[in-house]
Amino acid sequence: MARTETSPDRRRAARRPPVDPRWGQAGGALALSVSPVCIDLSGAGAGTASAYRCLLAVPALVLLAVPEYRREGRPPRRQALYGLAGGALFAGDMLLWAKSITEVGAGLSTVLVNVQVVLVPFLAWAVDRERVPRRFLLWLPVLIAGVVLTGGLFEKGASGSDPTAGTVHAVLAALSYSGFLFLLRRGGFQGHVRTTYTLVICVSTVVSALGGAAWGALDLTPSWRTLGWLAVVALSSQIVGWLLVAVNSPRLPSHIGAVMLLLTPVGALALGAVVLDERPTPAQWLGCALTLLSAYAATTGGARTGGASGNRDDGGRRADRRGQP
Repeated sequence: MARTETSPDRRRAARRPPVDPRWGQAGGALALSVSPVCIDLSGAGAGTASAYRCLLAVPALVLLAVPEYRREGRPPRRQALYGLAGGALFAGDMLLWAKSITEVGAGLSTVLVNVQVVLVPFLAWAVDRERVPRRFLLWLPVLIAGVVLTGGLFEKGASGSDPTAGTVHAVLAALSYSGFLFLLRRGGFQGHVRTTYTLVICVSTVVSALGGAAWGALDLTPSWRTLGWLAVVALSSQIVGWLLVAVNSPRLPSHIGAVMLLLTPVGALALGAVVLDERPTPAQWLGCALTLLSAYAATTGGARTGGASGNRDDGGRRADRRGQP
């Protein structure tokens, strides 16, 4: 029996933006690259930066979510659970990664966190039975090499106050980051994207504040200068960057969405050179070139976007992949 298209289905199809979601995902990734530079300029600790970058974004996200909530109603319980779990994982990623930088160095921590390019497609394959193309697998070693070189690992090695603890924290951050990306994408299959994403950021605010306080890294009265830079982070990352990722990643195969996010460390490296007067090494620039080349090669050549091809929700039904989070 042919599937009858309901009125909400027609309205959702009409709202799908005509822009290729790869451009939206790339724009989100580049917007995210602003946050490391602004956090560096703010001078805020891990807990303070994580909590306030989320807290300052909440009012704008609520305003963006209200029209969607009125139009589509309350999200299903499953999506609410995705939002709760995703928010906790996002906070864990921010706190653990910031902690690992001081313990093991920025190079290794950046490389370990970006193993999401492997973990997210694996999760999609294991849970949703989404096929991983051979083209992606062939280019994966080049992608990883590009990330390693961009992180400056060969120049800096595993430096820091506690390399062992830092490696553990970086690995845990990578697992949290991959889980967050998987749930953020999966939570957008059936709409309610802005509402679910707003829930993610609200939960992340609370968990970041509690985690920062437990680690003794939460300043409840930061200076106006610190708040100003963290407000820029909230705008560029929480309001623009991650919302673009939330809108576009459900419309992309998981491997393409994961690869496009590797533009974030590349953009952060270039922006750090311009704003912070950092001096990336030739090997780091080579890593950027390899990352961009392999990302282009791995995400082109017949990749299908849009529709619900190959993705199913937990009940075995075809998932409605909307043009968002």
